[in-house]
Amino acid sequence: MSYADFLEGEPLIITAALTGGVHGKETTPNLPETPEEIGRVAAAVEAAGAAVVHVHARRPNGERTFETERFQEIDDAIRRRADDVIIQHSTGGTGAPDDARHLPLRTDPAPEMASLDMGPLNRYDHLTSENTRGLVDSLHAEMVDRGIKPELEVFNDGHLNEVHGLLERSDLAEPVYATLIFGPGTLTPPRPRNFLNAIDNLPEGALFNTLGFGRHQLPFATMGTLFGGHVRVGLEDNVYYRQGELAESNAQLVERVVRVATELGREVATPEQAREILGL
Repeated sequence: MSYADFLEGEPLIITAALTGGVHGKETTPNLPETPEEIGRVAAAVEAAGAAVVHVHARRPNGERTFETERFQEIDDAIRRRADDVIIQHSTGGTGAPDDARHLPLRTDPAPEMASLDMGPLNRYDHLTSENTRGLVDSLHAEMVDRGIKPELEVFNDGHLNEVHGLLERSDLAEPVYATLIFGPGTLTPPRPRNFLNAIDNLPEGALFNTLGFGRHQLPFATMGTLFGGHVRVGLEDNVYYRQGELAESNAQLVERVVRVATELGREVATPEQAREILGL
C-alpha cells in the first residue's frame, strides 16, 4: 500500500482499541473495564466511524484476564449494543503463560479477528513479552482452525522479518494484515522515515494498519491515512486528546480521525466494507 493507494480512494478502516490491559481507571475514568461498559463504548465508537473494536478483558477488580468466559461476556455485551462492528480479540500479553494466550480465541462464536504479536518486546521496567516463534505458530494454527483473521502486530523492524518468516512457514489467508506500531522502548521509534521504511519492508500485497502510542497517535493516524493504510486509535494507546487534556472517550478519538480522513478526501469504511477489504 502506498500514496497511490490513497489516491485510488480505498475506504479507511478505523480500529478502536477500547481499554487495553495495562493502565486502568486510575489513569482516566473514561476507560471502560466491565463488559457492559465495553459494550456501550463499542456501540459509541461504531456510531462514530470505527469498523473494528480491539478487545481486552479485565476482571471485576480491573486486572487483565485472558479467561474465555470473560471475553464471552464482553462479546455478548458488544453484540447486544452495537450493530455490526467487527470484534478483534487481543492475544498479546506480558508475563502471561502461553496456554492462557490461546483462551481469547475460544469464545462462541469465535471473534472475526485476533491480534498476533510477532516477537519479543519490553513493557515498562519489569515486563517482557517473549512471543516465541513456537507460540506465534501455535496461536496462528488455532486461528486458522477457528476461521479467525490474524492481525499481525509489528512492534519493531525485527518483527517485519518475523512476518516474512511466518509467511514462509504458514499459509496466511490473503490479504496479509499487519499493524505497524510506533512508540517508546522496544517499539519502532516514531519518526516518519521509519514509517516509510516499514511500509517498504512489508510483504507484497500486504495491507497495513497504523498505530502511534501517546502523542504520536494522531500524527501517525494521519500518515497512515495518507499512505493508503488503515488506522487504530483509542484509550488503550493514548489517553489524551491534546497535551494535558484527557480524552473524553474512545468515540472522541475516533471522531477526530474521521474528520481528518474526511478533510483528506478518504471515505471511512463501514464494517461491511471492512469485511470485504480484509477478506473476512
